[in-house]
Amino acid sequence: MKTACTAALSTALALVCLGSAHANGQAVAPLQDRAGQVVGEVRFTEGPHGLLVYVSAKGLPPGPKGIHIHQVGTCADGDKGFVASGAHLNPSGKKHGWMNPEGPDAGDLPNLIVHADGSVEVELFTTLASLTGQGGRAALLDDNGAAVVIHENRDDHITQPIGGAGARRFCGVVKAQP
Repeated sequence: MKTACTAALSTALALVCLGSAHANGQAVAPLQDRAGQVVGEVRFTEGPHGLLVYVSAKGLPPGPKGIHIHQVGTCADGDKGFVASGAHLNPSGKKHGWMNPEGPDAGDLPNLIVHADGSVEVELFTTLASLTGQGGRAALLDDNGAAVVIHENRDDHITQPIGGAGARRFCGVVKAQP
C-alpha cells in the first residue's frame, strides 16, 4: 500500500511539474547571430486561437527579412548557417507560403522590416502553431523543440521551399518560460 501511495504521489507531482512548465503559455527564444552573439529575442504567448509572436532585436542588416519557425530546437551550428534547425515546422506537409494555394506551412510568418538603424520591434500572430499543440495546431515545445530563424532576404510567400528568403542569419531556440 505504501509503495502504491508513493508511486501515485510521484506521478501526481510529475504531472504538476510538467504542467507548470507551460502553465502561463509563454516561451522565449534569445536571437543570436552566426558568431553566437545575442542580438535580441522572440517571445511567444499562447492565445486561444494561436500564438502572439513578439520580436525585438538590434544589429540586423536593414530591410525586409523572412522569419520562420523551424522544426528542431537548435542553433548550435551558426558557423554552418543554422541548418541543424531543420526545415519549417510543418507536421501537416503543406507547401510553403501565405500566397501559395497549397500552403501555408505551420512555420510561416509575415516578413520583418528592419529599420535603417538595424533595429526591429514587431508583434506578429499565427493561427498555425501553438506552444503545446493546443487546438490541434503544430507544437513548438514538442520532443525535438523548435527554433525561430531570421533570413537574409524577404520571403515572397510562394517560392519553394523558403520563399527565396536566402541564408539563415539569426536563430533562437524556443524555450518554455516558467
